[in-house]
Amino acid sequence: MNDKSDVIETDLPGRLDRLPWGRFHTLIVAALGITWLLDGLEVTLAGSVASALKTSSVLKFSNSDVGLAGSAYIAGAVIGALGFGWLTDRLGRRKLFFITLFLYVAATAATAFSWDIASFVLFRFLTGAGIGGEYTAINSTIQEFTPARVRGWTDLAINGTFWVGAGLGAAGSIVLLHPALLPADWGWRACFLIGAALGLLILLMRMWVPESPRWLITHNRADEAKEIVEGIEAKFREHGVELPPNRVEPLRLHARAHTKLSEVFRTLFFTHRRRSLVGLTLMTAQAFFYNAIFFTYALVLTDFYHVPGDQVGWYVLPFAAGNFLGPIVLGRLFDVIGRRPMIALTYCISGVLLTISGYLFEQGLLTSTTQTLSWMIVFFFASSAASSAYLTVSETFPLEIRALAIAIFYAFGTALGGIIGPTLFGRLIDTHQRGAVFAGYLIGSGLMILAGVAAAIWGVSAERKSLEDVARPLGAVGGEEHG
Repeated sequence: MNDKSDVIETDLPGRLDRLPWGRFHTLIVAALGITWLLDGLEVTLAGSVASALKTSSVLKFSNSDVGLAGSAYIAGAVIGALGFGWLTDRLGRRKLFFITLFLYVAATAATAFSWDIASFVLFRFLTGAGIGGEYTAINSTIQEFTPARVRGWTDLAINGTFWVGAGLGAAGSIVLLHPALLPADWGWRACFLIGAALGLLILLMRMWVPESPRWLITHNRADEAKEIVEGIEAKFREHGVELPPNRVEPLRLHARAHTKLSEVFRTLFFTHRRRSLVGLTLMTAQAFFYNAIFFTYALVLTDFYHVPGDQVGWYVLPFAAGNFLGPIVLGRLFDVIGRRPMIALTYCISGVLLTISGYLFEQGLLTSTTQTLSWMIVFFFASSAASSAYLTVSETFPLEIRALAIAIFYAFGTALGGIIGPTLFGRLIDTHQRGAVFAGYLIGSGLMILAGVAAAIWGVSAERKSLEDVARPLGAVGGEEHG
C-alpha cells in the first residue's frame, strides 16, 4: 500500500548508472566500504588473541569459551542487521551508517576492558550488532551509487577488503601479543583498541557522503535527490569529463513514507520466493564455511600444529592475502561472464578444494605451513563466493526493501551457518581428533556445493543491468514482477 498517491517520474537512476568511474565513486568506496575492513580486523583479532585469552590471568578461557565468544559476535550481527536494516529503509542510509559505526566504536573499545567471560561476550555481542547494522546500510548505499556495468566487480572488491582488515589484525596481534612489548593481559586489550581508533577516523571520512538519491526518490524527496545527482555530474564536468547521454527510460513510481512488513513478507516469500531461496542458501553456506573455519583458525594451529599463540598472526597473513586476491582477480568475471556461472563455479570449487585439504589434514600429511598454503588456495575461490552472496541479496530485491532484504538474508544465513559453526568447531577441536574436525569440514564443503548448484539453476543474471531492471521497485507504476 502506498502512503501517498503522488507519482514521481525521474531519470536519476539512469543518470547514476551511466556515469564513468570517477573520484566520487572512489571516495564512496573508501568511506563506506571500509566497514568490511573493520569486520576483518575484528574477526582476525578475535581469532589471533584466542590463545592469549586462554592464558590470561583474568579471563582464562577454554576452547569452548572462545567459540562462545565468536558465536556471541555473530548473534549480535544477526540482531543488529535485522533491527538496523529495518531502520535503514525507513529512516535513510546516511543516518544509519553513522549510528551503527558509533555503536561499533563504543563496543569494541569496551571489549578491551572486559573483566570476565560475561562482560567479554556482552561486548562482543554489541560489537557484532554494530557491524551487522553496517552491512545493511553500507551495502545498500554502495549498490545505489555504483554504475551498473561495474557493480559486480566493485562489490566483490569492497567485500575483499575484509581481508585487508584481517591482515592488519594479524600484523597488530604479532606486535601487541609479543611478551617483550606488553604484559600478557594488556596485549589482547590493546588489539581491540585498534578497531576503536580506526572507527573514529572513519566517522570523519563519512561526513561528506550524501544520502542515496534512489532512497530519496521513493520517499517523495525528488528535489533533494536531483540536487545530489546534479552535484555529482558537475564534479565530472569540472574535470573535463563529457558524460554519455542517459538512454534509460524514466522511472515512474509512487512515493511512500515506509513499506509495511506485510508487503515485505509478500515480496520476499511470494513475488521473489525463488530469489529468496537462492539468497538464503548462498548466505548460509558461506557463513558456515567461513565462520566455522576462520573463528577457530588459531585453535587448529595451536592445538594440532603447536604454533605459539603469539605467532598465529604470521599464518593469518598469507591466508588473508589469498582471500583478498580472489575477489580482485576474479571480480571482473562476474560482470563479463555473468553472475550465475561465476557464483556456481566459485562455490563448487571451494567445496571440492576444502574436501581435499581436509582429507590431507585428517591423514596428518600437512604441516602448519602447507596447511596455511592449502587454506590460502581454498579461500582464493571461497572469498569470491562469499562476496557474491552479499552481491546477490543486495541487488536482486526492490529498492524500497533493499536494506531489510540484505539484513534478513544475512541474519538468517548467518544464524543458521555462523552461530552454529564456531561453537560446533570449538567442540570438535576440543576432542583433539583430526577425524572429528574433518567431519566438520565435510559439512562446510557440502553446503558450498549445494549452494553452487542452486545458483546455477535459479540464480539471476544481473550483470550490467540497472538495479531497477533487476528488481522492479514496489512503487513502480504498472505491472508486477515474479521470480
